[in-house]
Amino acid sequence: MQEGQITKALSGFYYITDENNTTYQTRGRGLFRLEGITPLVGDYVKFESDNLEEGTLVEIEPRKNALVRPPIANVDIGVIIASVTEPDFSTQLLDRFLVMLEYHGITPIIYISKMDKANEKEQAEIAQYKEIYEEIGYPFITLNVEEVENLKEEIKATFADYFEEKLVVFIGQSGAGKSTLLNYLNPEFSLKTAETSKSLGRGRHTTRHVELLPLLGGRFADTPGFSALKFEEIEKEELSRCFPEMWERKDECRFRGCLHQNEPNCAVKKAVEMGEIASSRYENYLQILTEIQNRKPRY
Repeated sequence: MQEGQITKALSGFYYITDENNTTYQTRGRGLFRLEGITPLVGDYVKFESDNLEEGTLVEIEPRKNALVRPPIANVDIGVIIASVTEPDFSTQLLDRFLVMLEYHGITPIIYISKMDKANEKEQAEIAQYKEIYEEIGYPFITLNVEEVENLKEEIKATFADYFEEKLVVFIGQSGAGKSTLLNYLNPEFSLKTAETSKSLGRGRHTTRHVELLPLLGGRFADTPGFSALKFEEIEKEELSRCFPEMWERKDECRFRGCLHQNEPNCAVKKAVEMGEIASSRYENYLQILTEIQNRKPRY
């Protein structure tokens, strides 16, 4: 029995890369389909193969996490790419991405693109947000170097420490600069970069399937860009766990299981009033909480 990781899934085939960096084309056992199990890119698996093109995927190791969109498992780090402009920076969207990553136990890194296109007001706003998110504990990377070559080297140096032996997923709105960032990190990828659609204010989809590729000592997955996130899995009592600055204050609230919404003597609401928790974060929390509370019951 051989072992490896699924690095690509396409047209019913699973491409498994072993510790020697050899990739085998396999098909899943029929039992997976009968049991409703779908192997995912990122899965650690056991397989049998006499040659590189006709193997059988036999067993999937337990996953530490799994995302639905993109369909990928065992993610360590999520790099959220948000642009200053075209599309405009949104704390609401950023916090929604952060909630998704926190819920799945994925370490977030925030990267702000297109700083060279930002005016003074926008740069000042980003500097304020940088302070807010770094205080929570999130890496918040903004690089604004005039010479492109220097920019590429600085970006590589910044990300190299995070990526070693990690599975990294890149997420963000279409047109926010995912492919551009990846081209900086490794020009050999030559990933398609799509100009942002002026009429729609968002980019055209340039990525069709999930594939893991080596990058700075780890593996990354480029994924379809999207701007809408639904939180079907998260229960209302779990949401504050996805906001670290709220979760650390949970024991200070008067009521156990406080939702930090309408309850009296709430430590989170007090921290917002005192300026210890950003009001934008709290407002985004309430918006997501309301969505969850208004969700149709599942039976």
